[in-house]
Amino acid sequence: MLSIRNLEAGYGKVKVLHGIDIDVPKAKVVTLIGSNGAGKTTTMRAISGMIQPTSGSISLNGTRVDGMASHHIARLGLAHSPEGRRVFPRSSVNDNLLLGAFPRLTGGRPKGDVKADLERAMELFPRLKERRTQLAGTLSGGEQQMLAMARAIMLNPDVVLLDEPSMGLAPILVEEVFRIIARLKSEGVTMLLVEQFAAAALQVADYGYVLENGRISVHGSAERLRHDPAVVAAYLGGGH
Repeated sequence: MLSIRNLEAGYGKVKVLHGIDIDVPKAKVVTLIGSNGAGKTTTMRAISGMIQPTSGSISLNGTRVDGMASHHIARLGLAHSPEGRRVFPRSSVNDNLLLGAFPRLTGGRPKGDVKADLERAMELFPRLKERRTQLAGTLSGGEQQMLAMARAIMLNPDVVLLDEPSMGLAPILVEEVFRIIARLKSEGVTMLLVEQFAAAALQVADYGYVLENGRISVHGSAERLRHDPAVVAAYLGGGH
């Protein structure tokens, strides 16, 4: 579904990723964990075309997408819910969701039943349904995060990138976000999840990769990583 080989990327002369390999199989949740500055968000940005890799390959459903513009990658079926939410603040909740379906409405992707998917998004995120006519910029941080996730789902994507969906949220909202991720997983949605709460990420994921200083240090089934002494010591203790 999503295959990354020997990926190198960074910003200007600063190399952040040093030849990483990641696979995200269909209908699976894969998590990428690591400390701040390890290169997790850079990985997500490189996959979605927000930055251009300097080396390596990224394939989506067998098609090379490295070097493509973000909107072309989206049309091929990759949705990105970015770190920091990035909703359209002066547009309503409803319009933000429809913007997520823009490639479907303009012929870039199979249209399907956009209206039904809009109602499904509202059902998945009931807080949004209550605020569907409200401007996105007036939502709370937690509500904006849910809107960013729901907007990504509106693409009817093959793969969803979720970058730090729980960042800055109160514990009760973190639980709700992970409940939604678990439900999407049960419905067969393929996801690559970057998450600060490594324990929660490994509970919902099928497979995990640990990124350290731009390199994959260890990877394996989520179950194995949850019991790996080095992973436990570095990422699953002290509040994780």
